[in-house]
Amino acid sequence: MQDGTSRTLGHLQETWLRGDVFAANCPTRQLLDRIADKWSTLILIVLGEGPIRFNALKQRVDGVSQKMLSQTLKSLERDGLVSRSVVATVPVSVTYAVTPLGRTLMAAMQSIIDWAETRMPEVAAAQTAYDQRSSDAH
Repeated sequence: MQDGTSRTLGHLQETWLRGDVFAANCPTRQLLDRIADKWSTLILIVLGEGPIRFNALKQRVDGVSQKMLSQTLKSLERDGLVSRSVVATVPVSVTYAVTPLGRTLMAAMQSIIDWAETRMPEVAAAQTAYDQRSSDAH
């Protein structure tokens, strides 16, 4: 149990100011795992553009399976980062949106994506140099 937390009626009562992601049983580690997952990151960035229906989201996030998209959305909804709205139409219309809590994460995520997109040539050069050194050593 993380210092500063207590269990009441089987629920974690948050009483600490900050978690410790290095502690194996800290809930913040699970949250970090989720938000650092590639599908979560891509889904949240798309949702940051505005509410979107499931199939449109699946088309926008190239390569994600229907099962993985569904699982990831459920996890993000459970964490309070995504909202799900159902409209009783035929067929039922389900729309997903980023929540205010999720929006607080958007700037940091966008910075990481911007870094990856603009630094890829340097990373590719480092990979090539590493591969060359590795093949020369053998």
